[in-house]
Amino acid sequence: MSFRKVVRQSKFRHVFGQPVKNDQCYEDIRVSRVTWDSTFCAVNPKFLAIIVEASGGGAFMVLPLSKTGRIDKSYPTVCGHTGPVLDIDWCPHNDEVIASGSEDCTVMVWQIPENGLVAPLTEPVVVLEGHSKRVGIVTWHPTARNVLLSAGCDNVVLIWNVGTAEELYRLDELHPDLIYNISWNRNGSLFCSACKDKSVRIIDPRRGTLVAEREKAHEGARPMRAIFLANGKVFTTGFSRMSERQLALWDPENLEEPMALQELDSSNGALLPFYDPDTNVIYVCGKGDSSIRYFEITAEPPYIHFLNTFTSKEPQRGMGRMPKRGLDVSKCEIARFYKLHERKCEPIIMTVPRKSDLFQDDLYPDTAGPEAALEAEEWVSGRDAEPLLISLREAYVPSKQRDLKVSRKNVLHDSRAASAPTPTRAGASTPASTLTPVSTPTSTSSSSSLAGAGDSGKLEEVTRELRLLRTLVKEQGERIARLEEQLGRMENGDV
Repeated sequence: MSFRKVVRQSKFRHVFGQPVKNDQCYEDIRVSRVTWDSTFCAVNPKFLAIIVEASGGGAFMVLPLSKTGRIDKSYPTVCGHTGPVLDIDWCPHNDEVIASGSEDCTVMVWQIPENGLVAPLTEPVVVLEGHSKRVGIVTWHPTARNVLLSAGCDNVVLIWNVGTAEELYRLDELHPDLIYNISWNRNGSLFCSACKDKSVRIIDPRRGTLVAEREKAHEGARPMRAIFLANGKVFTTGFSRMSERQLALWDPENLEEPMALQELDSSNGALLPFYDPDTNVIYVCGKGDSSIRYFEITAEPPYIHFLNTFTSKEPQRGMGRMPKRGLDVSKCEIARFYKLHERKCEPIIMTVPRKSDLFQDDLYPDTAGPEAALEAEEWVSGRDAEPLLISLREAYVPSKQRDLKVSRKNVLHDSRAASAPTPTRAGASTPASTLTPVSTPTSTSSSSSLAGAGDSGKLEEVTRELRLLRTLVKEQGERIARLEEQLGRMENGDV
């Protein structure tokens, strides 16, 4: 046992998990009771989204990360679906855009105001209709802007260009049964899926072809999960024939036998894997469990190294994980989870204790940033690109995004601007802050007529008016935030 590369793992063997104090939790939230193996939670450096119980349709709550404590029952929700929401996913290239899939057979994409919701949001930016049964999976492309994948209980996988509400690819013959999950690879050229027929498949979505398939990856009948790792290998969780929970690592070049296979325990909750490509650490959370196990993946046998377990008292209904760029690097935080209880959400912070106050380069290699590497049209044409990396040395802090500007029009329809400077802060990578939209086939009618106008004087006048409107919107947003803060203090008896 002492030969298991202990030196290489040492910096993660003593990861310290700590729940936050009660006043930093999100209390009195009615978490959805839908029987679907979703995480029910999605988080980014600005917002926390939680699927909640709703009468007369489906809804999810979007909270600014700073809005902790008891959440009022009248707090506005995103409530445009007519059936329960099953899955949500934040866009990796715009921290204010989120997609949702629902039992009403639709996928909706929403633009969240910069300062959060002040009224119920019922009008999505885009409604994507193409599934004939409920939509249980939505996941954004990791490197191409506005490319979204959805999978439904009709066993169909659809890939959309959100900027045009256009269906790019329909894969309706590759899965004979219910799809449990889908995971893109690092550059988005392939995805892997776990299916109820016990098969793990690797698929090229642009060709619509099956690249590799492993039947009975796990022989148990309970739900499986499959995710791509940064090195192209596939990690799966599932159940044995004796209903013991298992982990496995597979080489797509040879799926005959797993590279590694480990049995965990005999609990019956589905295992949800969360992968950190920067450190090659996988966190495994079981639904109904009260623990988070973490493992390191290495290039040498036995490949899967158990590191440690974080244990708490109450079981988890769901779990969300903060992207790396939203962590506090000054405290050596390497992961942050948002654990859902029945009535609250509890952040759990994972840190590696270090005595030095300096930036820890070994814990924080450059990570995927908020800028898209490709446009949707480039990806469709066959191009692939690795994620654009950013350094965390400057410590990404979402509360200080002074240069973030949000247009009220559909920012998803704009192409990347060539003339306006691009903000460097995460979350502002989409062209929402440009002043002169570029005319493309995917632009809105108003921006097309503007770009096509030859009168430069009129263009300057419209641009000036747009600046004034943006300033007004920003000032009103700041005033609303101040009033909300004052109201919160009054309700808590601080005033």
